Amino acid sequence: MDISTFWAALPDPGRRALEEAGTSVLIRQGAFLTRQHNRSSQVYVLRSGAVEVWVDRAGERVILDVLGPGDLVGELEAVDGGVREASVEALTPVQALVLPADRFRTVLNADPEWVWAVAGVLAERLRDANELRISHFPDDAERRLGTRLLRLFARFGVPSEDEDGSLLVRLPICQQDLGRWAGMGRRKVAQILAGERVRGGLSVTRNTITARSPEVLRRLAGDDADPAPGGDPRS
Repeated sequence: MDISTFWAALPDPGRRALEEAGTSVLIRQGAFLTRQHNRSSQVYVLRSGAVEVWVDRAGERVILDVLGPGDLVGELEAVDGGVREASVEALTPVQALVLPADRFRTVLNADPEWVWAVAGVLAERLRDANELRISHFPDDAERRLGTRLLRLFARFGVPSEDEDGSLLVRLPICQQDLGRWAGMGRRKVAQILAGERVRGGLSVTRNTITARSPEVLRRLAGDDADPAPGGDPRS
């Protein structure tokens, strides 16, 4: 699975312009970059760390995505001026470039090519939303969980120090979180991880997800994409 980030798609002159217009900030783990239903005029470009995007539905947390270095937060509100559709919470300490939405628009309007970097972000998220819809009809819980894991490993996966071919994601994401993201309960996640497609090839502990090989992720997702670790955020 190839996830192109905003920062990777933005040409060097655009990056320099945003760096001059914005402010570098450090955000502590557990802090909110944005809150659902609030109005906010800030746009964030993540430089390091991870954030969780989630919404509250009748008191239940529904996870929409987990974003990392090079990703963009607040682009929809910068486009339409609406209220925040989701909360964005720091899973780890985060370093980000932040600037007001109107300044963000001014910078990107200087060159039409720079705007396409935002369009690429929106297109990728639309494709992912469509993938989730497809996996509901007919219901395919394994595929939903597999595609969520592929996204995690594409963004955050690193080779194990044991040099045994394993890939690791070191984030505080548990089975319940994966279920909230994939639209199922924790018991269903545990059942899938113990099932035939996985065959012991995946483990989820408190702060680490381990895939014994890329193949186990592809098999679970029913996907030929390569979850290459350490994608280039060009940060």
